[in-house]
Amino acid sequence: MQLGFASAILPDLDRNEVLAFAREGNFTCVELMCWPKGAAERRYAGVTHIEVETVDDEAAKRIRDEAASAGVRISGLGYYPNALSPDPAEAEAAVAHIQKVIEASARLGVGLVNTFVGRDWTKSVDENWPRFLDTWRPLIAFAEERGVRVAIENCPMLFSRDEWPGGKNLAHSPAVWRRMFEDIPSPSFGLNFDPSHLVWQGLDIPSAIREFGSRIFHTHAKDARIDRHKLADVGILAFPLQFHTPKLPGLGDVDWGAFFSALTDTGYDGPVCIEVEDRAYEGSLETRKASLRQSADFLRQFVPD
Repeated sequence: MQLGFASAILPDLDRNEVLAFAREGNFTCVELMCWPKGAAERRYAGVTHIEVETVDDEAAKRIRDEAASAGVRISGLGYYPNALSPDPAEAEAAVAHIQKVIEASARLGVGLVNTFVGRDWTKSVDENWPRFLDTWRPLIAFAEERGVRVAIENCPMLFSRDEWPGGKNLAHSPAVWRRMFEDIPSPSFGLNFDPSHLVWQGLDIPSAIREFGSRIFHTHAKDARIDRHKLADVGILAFPLQFHTPKLPGLGDVDWGAFFSALTDTGYDGPVCIEVEDRAYEGSLETRKASLRQSADFLRQFVPD
């Protein structure tokens, strides 16, 4: 496996500075964010370390050379919008940019795009399904034609009032993944597996890995802590951020030994990218850098250099 990090936590650094930090920290890979330039719509969004609109053959060679010079691999290109938004303009823009990220990934030779499938959060899974198929069948075919795999992160995007009641990403549970891969069986369609999102849903992480191991193309190393005293007060019908907190690996409730044990059993040998969403470490650029180093120190017992 290759230990790296998602670049969204370093928006103040340009691409070469991100790669230099990765080299200095002895990271093997980096997931580079590819949002369109503009205002961020939420935390960790709107970060642009590759402007995919400008990635022609010359730019692709320059970016590959930058990564090679740093001795760091680009694990995937990241862009996490809502391609099934009930706002047609938002959904159309998301799909168009996903296509650009896929094209850039092909030109760069990365061959992987990490994203969400999206969701109309006011509708059920069944009500979203026809639109999911209409949107994602052609997107996966588009990726497959270009030799690019698409890894869907399993974050429900269900944390606060504006995402209630269904969340803004359909692909949140094994039942949904099973249905996704049955209806779109392409080998180019898989998961960017983040164990933290299973914790607060009460789902079994090793069982999910064992069933979907062949579909795990990329992983995010993020933890989550269930605050039991808060859960006992507000109950499971509360907004999830009222009873759970994203944390650095090792500071929450993920059993990392069981996580890596299941991953190795499936033969997974891909990227393990630290994703920092821990507010306790977001006070400054230096504390965010420190959070990546601390996370790496913990994870290297499972992913040695």
